[in-house]
Amino acid sequence: VQLVESGGGLVQAGGSLRLSCAASGSTFSLNTMDWYRQAPGKQRELVATITRDGGTTNYADSVKGRFTISRDIAKNTIYLQMDNLKPEDTAVYHCNAPFGLRAVIGGKDYWGQGTQVTVSS
Repeated sequence: VQLVESGGGLVQAGGSLRLSCAASGSTFSLNTMDWYRQAPGKQRELVATITRDGGTTNYADSVKGRFTISRDIAKNTIYLQMDNLKPEDTAVYHCNAPFGLRAVIGGKDYWGQGTQVTVSS
């Protein structure tokens, strides 16, 4: 079981980034997958969701029209294309299965290390 997020960085407002999440383990390959973000001092927020076959996607209102979630089933990788970035998008971004479907290690939901996105104004 492993989730490895990458692709974050520092970008100016209006710029773009593409995040990747390499997932291993059947839990992830068989499930809907989400992208979350957590800004300092704030609760984790669900950003985008994609079904296993990639046929259905959903987005938080705050990112709708700017972010696009996709997945490569063969590579077991989930992507988040982020365009027209805003300073309020600054956060650590994580991918994971929905609550209740996540891998559990040591009695806690497993999370990868995440990737930092910083948007300057």
